[in-house]
Amino acid sequence: MLNEVLLACKELIADAKVGCADLVFKDICLNILAKARLALTDDQFKELRFFETEKMKNKPIPNLGRKIRIQ
Repeated sequence: MLNEVLLACKELIADAKVGCADLVFKDICLNILAKARLALTDDQFKELRFFETEKMKNKPIPNLGRKIRIQ
C-alpha cells in the first residue's frame, strides 16, 4: 500500500510540474510533502524528496507565445 502512495505522490508532482506556474508548483509540492510525511516510511519520504528536488531543478521550456503545428 505504501508503494502506491509513493507512486501517487510522484505522479501528482509530475503533473503539477507540467500544468502549473513555478510558484504554484512549489506550493503544491510543499503540500504533498507535508501530507506524504505522515504516510510514508523514512526511506520512501527521502526518495520522494529527491524526486521533487529534481523536478524543481528542471526548467520549463518557455512557449514564447508561438504555436507549434505538427503535421
